[in-house]
Amino acid sequence: MASYTDIHRFLEPLSIDVDRSEELSRRFLDNFKDLAANSRDQFLPTPISESILRPIAEQGGGRHLAIDIGGTNLRVGFVELHGDHQDPASRVQRPLERSWPIDNHLKNDNANSLFSWIGRCIADVVDEGCRTFDIPNDVPLPLGVTFSFPMEQRSVSHALLMDMGKGFALPSGIDLGAYIEQGYADSGRTELPPIKVTALANDAVSTLVSCIFSYGGTEHRRAAMALILGTGSNATVPLKLDLLHPSKRPQMVSLLPGEEVADAKIAVNTEWSIKGTLPPMAEVNLVTKWDDVLSLQNERPGFQPLEYMTAGRYLGELARIILVDYLINESKMAVETLPKKLLEKESLTTTFLSHYKPLQPPSALLEKLRRQIPEDTDSSFSWTKDLAVALYHIAKAIEVRASGIIAAAIVALLTLADELPEEANAGADADTSSPIRELGVGYTGGCIVHFQDYLADCQQFLDELLARRFGDNGRLRVVLKPCHDGGVTGAGILVVAEASSSRKKSEA
Repeated sequence: MASYTDIHRFLEPLSIDVDRSEELSRRFLDNFKDLAANSRDQFLPTPISESILRPIAEQGGGRHLAIDIGGTNLRVGFVELHGDHQDPASRVQRPLERSWPIDNHLKNDNANSLFSWIGRCIADVVDEGCRTFDIPNDVPLPLGVTFSFPMEQRSVSHALLMDMGKGFALPSGIDLGAYIEQGYADSGRTELPPIKVTALANDAVSTLVSCIFSYGGTEHRRAAMALILGTGSNATVPLKLDLLHPSKRPQMVSLLPGEEVADAKIAVNTEWSIKGTLPPMAEVNLVTKWDDVLSLQNERPGFQPLEYMTAGRYLGELARIILVDYLINESKMAVETLPKKLLEKESLTTTFLSHYKPLQPPSALLEKLRRQIPEDTDSSFSWTKDLAVALYHIAKAIEVRASGIIAAAIVALLTLADELPEEANAGADADTSSPIRELGVGYTGGCIVHFQDYLADCQQFLDELLARRFGDNGRLRVVLKPCHDGGVTGAGILVVAEASSSRKKSEA
């Protein structure tokens, strides 16, 4: 049986420390600059400026209809905004909301079938809202939409779908708002008010919008970016327009009166999990043979390498691949003796490994492992405490590497956005020119919350990376802040933001 030393040596290809994370962050920065300037399917703009969003955090109010179309669920609800409330936790309320799973047959059907179903779900909530809130049926309801997939947008109210993946059969190029409005009309609920899609955004963008609203800006702190880290991984940050390829610059950008487009920052959906971000990770030798096996068995090999290494849809399967390799090539066990379930794809889930802790006592881990992957009655193979502990170390190594990668990407993205000075090792006082002392990164997703110590380790990497740049006494911090349910609330806030922008344009 292999020893503890053997398992740590075996897992060395996954190892990451602050030195490697710092080097990766520098490479990510160059990589992100290139993707913003040249990629057509990453760093996608949402055409509303940061200057519009931040005042909404103080002034926005009212009740607004919003939907969140995710990879597995549809959520529809009414969002109430109280921008003048002193308690950030009370600024957003959702007095009415319903959720439905998006079944596979809906994903695999044509666009008309999916959006007709979505329209019926919206109609059910609008019907209840009309009765609960006494909403008139002769005034169109503005609708904010969050969609968890890439979109090409020329205005906040118009979006064309891009290549989606993740099990959906929808073609690229369809007009998302038009399909939603038609699906609602097809519900045949003529007694209900019509809807008008007025704002659309990717889920990472909506999370940023929600974070800006709920975080509460002060002279010394502000929400700077949003992070999605659940089934998948993505991030959004406001960026200067001149960083983007001319073809990606929106024809219309919602601005404050007197604001110049060249000076504006707009929310950019990075889609950072797509293959364009692979080179930096490969250059610092973080891509292992196990990652290659995982990539090859996915429906689109090589499409989302950062997601394969950091997100919940894949980390459990990555651990299974590593464990099987460990048993066969390190512990010298014959493959035919291993539990048949262990050889099945995705028999170890990220959810299972999220709760596969603590390390002590090993007997508790052994019991959990046997329940998840039972031994075959006709085989001589038997799980042992040492093997149960080995799986714990595999899960922990996967999580620490993911934490170091995500922290490196966050620092690189905030540097690209001019939120962090680029100079490395600039000393303790390098960050004193700005009054901002805390940059909030609003996060959502079960993986970062539950998988081993993902959240705490990612925050530690962030602290260490900033200490490297500004010294141990540097006063600037990047802080991970929870921003759950940002899809629905962000869509509701965008309705207000777009309405405010339209009013200010007409007043100007």
